[in-house]
Amino acid sequence: MSQYSRKNTRRKPMGEINVVPYIDVTLVLLIIFMITTPMLQTGVEVDLPEAESKVVEIDVEANPPIIVTVKSEHDYLIRINNEDDKAIPEAEITPTVMQILAEKPKTQVLINADKTIEYGVVVSVMAALKNAGVPTVGLMTKPSEHSEP
Repeated sequence: MSQYSRKNTRRKPMGEINVVPYIDVTLVLLIIFMITTPMLQTGVEVDLPEAESKVVEIDVEANPPIIVTVKSEHDYLIRINNEDDKAIPEAEITPTVMQILAEKPKTQVLINADKTIEYGVVVSVMAALKNAGVPTVGLMTKPSEHSEP
């Protein structure tokens, strides 16, 4: 009779959800995000001008920008406070700009590169400026010469 009574008794419905699979999925997602997030932050943010852009007005007297020039011979020059351009090794760009930004954090930073310079050289200068704490880097260009018919 014990077998007969056993078949008639029903199990109580379980009122709890098994959360172990959800925890496993959450931990896997956490690990994926922890690995991919540093990869997303290594890029250099640049606001590139449009082809038909307006000239940006800078108050050069009140707040002169820092201008980093890259010549075609891979020579680096820096202009600070409207003084003459000074030659600077590439390794000194980051500490020099960090020092200036510590005193004047709102100072704009511009790159003036020769058009024959490889893209990688300009990107390395931009990365050095980003490491110095520059939020946005401007690229200096000449206005395009349009011949009107």
